[in-house]
Amino acid sequence: MNVLTCDIPGLLVIEPKVFGDARGFFLESWNRLRYAEAGLNADFVQDNVSFSRRGILRGLHFQNPQPQGKLLQVLLGEVFDVAVDIRRSSTTFGKWHGLVLSGENKRQFYVPSGFAHGFAVLSETALFQYKCTELYSPKDEMAIRWDDPDIGIQWPLKEPLLSERDAKALRLRDVPPERLF
Repeated sequence: MNVLTCDIPGLLVIEPKVFGDARGFFLESWNRLRYAEAGLNADFVQDNVSFSRRGILRGLHFQNPQPQGKLLQVLLGEVFDVAVDIRRSSTTFGKWHGLVLSGENKRQFYVPSGFAHGFAVLSETALFQYKCTELYSPKDEMAIRWDDPDIGIQWPLKEPLLSERDAKALRLRDVPPERLF
């Protein structure tokens, strides 16, 4: 497995070892011991699967209190995945990092607590799986606008399909400070 650091501290891109032949492939998507040896010491308590169609954008979501770290992976299809640093004391506060995750590249993206997360579906459909370090808590969840000009994410979609909640999300500067990290 190859672990790559990103320009924002805490974010990791993981390239699992893939064993393939004419029949298909095998990869380990999580092994506590191996990932801890590689620097990812997380205690995951919940797994989620999301299925979406082309043009859907989900995010930018976070929850605080009860913040979640997430290990993200696309099983089928392709997404543009984004994490935004919302740790107020961080030198990279308000900065974002994006990358393509796909069933083809098999990369994983680790987003620790202290970040907002979102993704846009680039393929016809996408099957997205992620592990979380904390249980989902609807009362603690918030969203930041996908197109917040202060963040300036360069999404590959101009007019994505959004949930009603995501369409009404706040700009980062309007999120109450006590809800940030």
